[in-house]
Amino acid sequence: MTSDFDYFIILGAMRTGSNLLEFNLNALDGVTCHGEAFNPHFIGRLKSESLLDVTLEERDNDPMKLVQAIKTAPGELNGFRFFQGHDPRLLEPVLNDPRCAKIILTRNPLDSYVSLKIARKTKQWQLKNVKRRREARIEFDAQEFQNYLDQQQNFQQLLLNALQTTGQTAYYIAYDDLTNLDVLNGLATWLGVKSRLSSIDNTIKPQNPEPVLSKITNPQEADQALASVDSFNLHRTPNFEPRRGPAVATYIAAPNTSLMYLPVRSGIEGTITQWLADLDDIDQRELITSQNRKQTQQWRQAHPGHRKFTVLRHPLARAHSAFCSYILSTEPGAYLKIRNMLRNRFKVPIPGQLRKDNYPADQHYEAFSAFLSFLRQNLAGQTPIRVDGVWCSQSQVLEGMASFALPDLILREDEIAVALPDIARRLGHDNPPIPGLSAPDSPFTLAEIYDDKLEALATEAYQRDYMQFGFGDWKPLTDAE
Repeated sequence: MTSDFDYFIILGAMRTGSNLLEFNLNALDGVTCHGEAFNPHFIGRLKSESLLDVTLEERDNDPMKLVQAIKTAPGELNGFRFFQGHDPRLLEPVLNDPRCAKIILTRNPLDSYVSLKIARKTKQWQLKNVKRRREARIEFDAQEFQNYLDQQQNFQQLLLNALQTTGQTAYYIAYDDLTNLDVLNGLATWLGVKSRLSSIDNTIKPQNPEPVLSKITNPQEADQALASVDSFNLHRTPNFEPRRGPAVATYIAAPNTSLMYLPVRSGIEGTITQWLADLDDIDQRELITSQNRKQTQQWRQAHPGHRKFTVLRHPLARAHSAFCSYILSTEPGAYLKIRNMLRNRFKVPIPGQLRKDNYPADQHYEAFSAFLSFLRQNLAGQTPIRVDGVWCSQSQVLEGMASFALPDLILREDEIAVALPDIARRLGHDNPPIPGLSAPDSPFTLAEIYDDKLEALATEAYQRDYMQFGFGDWKPLTDAE
């Protein structure tokens, strides 16, 4: 067996079981974990000032020197533990290195928070002899816990984003898995090392095995505070909807008015683009688009007082537009391969060839319902089909925009008839045009099939967008709006 890796990193936090994981890795022949190699206060072990002939000062001057020493250390595979608070200069090069095996260690955040507070109170960070165990109870602080929770979630999101953007995978292991021999040997297999464990190393003993509330002096306050914490955040798993870039090339600027449109693909881009062209009394082809970051930055610098805007659409209307234009349709631009996969593997009841007489409204309702169910799975990373820009979460698109340019205005579709002429007047237009309505979906409009079930399916698929932007139930737009 040949390993795909030159070294490994355990990415975790204090009180997540990293000592126990290290002991078991070190029990594998040829494997060595060198402790907290990049702890700012020591190097590898408490009070140590050198590791693998690299001194603390040398490591601080050049952290990659120690990485190189770990990679070339004797044995089959070497590695180290890394927590938030360790040398941040190391994280980017190591995360970007596909020859570094990433082991991501997690634990229920409430358990790790309480354990951390107890360890700080007792000054006991590791237990080998149960007779020397120090007991303590701690006071639960709701705001402190929320800050701790946010910190852990942000770190996990950073790791996930780095792995996605570099096309890597990590080995996720939870605190509760550390006593599972099969899981630990599975980790050895993934690392590509020859050795296997015959038993769990029991040198390290659990320090606080009691139920978590019994270790808190104010359990009622803790219970009340935790009730207000969303359970999906408390036991959060990473958001597997892919992060999106700012898509700068899709930005559209008017040549004469200091106004730029940052599109969210939703089926109304044509309406907004036409309004921008009408505003400057030009053809759409004269609008400024398909620029790179540098050119867009130059446009912003050349247009002081400019305004940037984007337009959101109700998630249900947006999903229906995407379904009709890209999945149901077989016209140029439709996603024919995804269409076939949805028909054959996900059993979305759409015909091979769409004709007026072979696709009634009730079948359209069932097909769109099935598509919404697919979206819920797709956005959760549970399908082999890409999360496409025409149906990804709008909140995810805006997060991508924010990495390059924040929009001055975030409008809803039902606001543009008033808001866009208003911003045009502020930029010097006395009688700006009013944007029209987007073209109706075909072969059926959403109004022809809408009911509460479709709204519920959309809410399940786009929970983040409904919550983030305050969308209520969908209703059709009229010219008056």
